[in-house]
Amino acid sequence: MTTIIRNATIVNEGRLFTGSVTIEGETIAHISEKSDYSDYSDYSDISEKSDTATVIDAEGLLLLPGVIDTHVHFRDGGRSENPAGTFHSESRAARAGGVTSVIDMPNTQPQTTTLEALEAKEALAARDSLVNYGFMLGATNDNIDTLLAIPPTRYAAIKLFLGSSTGNMLVNDPQQLDRLFQHSRKLIVAHCEAENIVQANLHNLKLEYQGTPGETAALHPKVRNNEACFLATYHAIERARKYGTRLHIAHLSTATELSLLSNFDITEKHITAEVTPNHLCFDDRDYAGLGNLIKCNPAIKTNDDRIALWMGLADDLIDTIATDHAPHPLEAKQRPYFDAPSGIPSIQHSLQSMLEEAFHDQVKDDREWQEMYLAMVVSKMCHNPALLFGIQRRGFIRQGYQADLVLVRPGVEETVTRESLLYKCGWSPLEGQTFHTRIERVWVNGHDSPTPTAAQPLAFSR
Repeated sequence: MTTIIRNATIVNEGRLFTGSVTIEGETIAHISEKSDYSDYSDYSDISEKSDTATVIDAEGLLLLPGVIDTHVHFRDGGRSENPAGTFHSESRAARAGGVTSVIDMPNTQPQTTTLEALEAKEALAARDSLVNYGFMLGATNDNIDTLLAIPPTRYAAIKLFLGSSTGNMLVNDPQQLDRLFQHSRKLIVAHCEAENIVQANLHNLKLEYQGTPGETAALHPKVRNNEACFLATYHAIERARKYGTRLHIAHLSTATELSLLSNFDITEKHITAEVTPNHLCFDDRDYAGLGNLIKCNPAIKTNDDRIALWMGLADDLIDTIATDHAPHPLEAKQRPYFDAPSGIPSIQHSLQSMLEEAFHDQVKDDREWQEMYLAMVVSKMCHNPALLFGIQRRGFIRQGYQADLVLVRPGVEETVTRESLLYKCGWSPLEGQTFHTRIERVWVNGHDSPTPTAAQPLAFSR
C-alpha cells in the first residue's frame, strides 16, 4: 500500500520545508520538497483514496518523525495481578500523543534484571504494544556479571538507580559500581539522588510534619533536595570520566547539575542528560493546587530551576526529552503525602506540552523563533534519542527509514479532559489544560491504525 502525504510542513534535521513524503509498506520511500513536485506528476490525478495510493493533503499541518520516548514505566512485567498500567493501555496513550517508540524501565514485577526476564517482557510487548518497544536492563548489587555477559545490541541500556527504587535495585556497593562503569559496553542511564541525604531528610521531616496540616506534597523538594541530586550526579559523572563510560543522566531537576555538563555535539559526548516535560512545565508553586499529582522522583523544584532547565535545553547541555511516564491509581495518589507513591502519567500529552511553547499567543507570530524552537523539539524528542541509544532506522524522516510519522495540526484548541485520557489510571495533572495543537494522525511502521501487528521491537546498533 502506498500513502502520499502532500504539502506538509516537514520538520526534520534542523529544517522546516514544505514537501511530500511517500510511504511504501513500512518504510519511507521518497521525500520531496515543494520545488521538486514535478516528481509527483504521476499522482496529480489521484483522488484522496484510490486503488493505487492514499493521498493526504497536509497543507497547514506539521509532519514530524515519531517521538521516541526513552524513559517510560508501563508497569507491565507480566506477574502483577492489577498493574497501574499495561502495554496495551499505556502504548495506546503514547500513540495517541505522537509517541511511536518507547523504552521501558526495569523496575516492574518481575524486575528486568536477567536475560530471561527481558525475553518474557519482550513477548508481552509483542502481543500487546501499539508502539515500537525496547527495554533497559536493571543493575543491582548482585547482577553486574550477568549484565556484562549479555550482548550489547540485545537491549537499550543499563538502568542504574543511585537512589530509592523498587526492591533491591538501589546499587550502593562501590566495588560493583566501579566494575560496571569500567567494563560496560552499554550506555548507563542513571537516576541520581544521594540515598543517605534523601533518607535523612525523610526521617527528619516525618518527625516534624507527619499527621499534621503541614504534611503536603510541598515537602517533596525538601526530601529530595538539590543537594541529593547534585552530589549523586557529580559522583556518577566522576566515575564515568574515570573509566570513559557512556553515561546518561536521567530526569535532571536542578540548575546546579547543569554545571556538570557540556554542550558538545551529541555524537562527541560520552556524558549526556535528559529532562522531562514535567520538570519543564511545573514548579514548586504548583504543589498548592496539584499536591501529590505532581509528586515524582526527583522532585519538581523551584521556578528558578525550571527556567534553568529550559536554558540548558536550548544551550544543548541537555540532550533528550523523555517523560518518565509513571502511572499510579488515583486513590493511591490521594493518600497523605508520606504514603503516596511518586510518579506522573504524562506520555499522552508530552509532544503537545513541548509544542505549546511555539503556538501560544505571545510567540505564534514570531516565525523565525518558532521554526528554531520546533527544530529543537524534534531534535531532543526524535533525532537525539535515536542517536544516543543506537536505534536503527528511526527518529528521522529519511528515505529507507521506518515510516514512524506524526501529523500535527497547529492553531487549534484541545483541552485535556478526564474522558479524553487513555491511561489505565484515568487521571492526569494536565486535566483542564488547553493546548494549541492537535495530534492529527500517527503512523507506526507505515500503519495509521493502532494495532499490535504494526509495532516492532527496536533494533540497537550498539
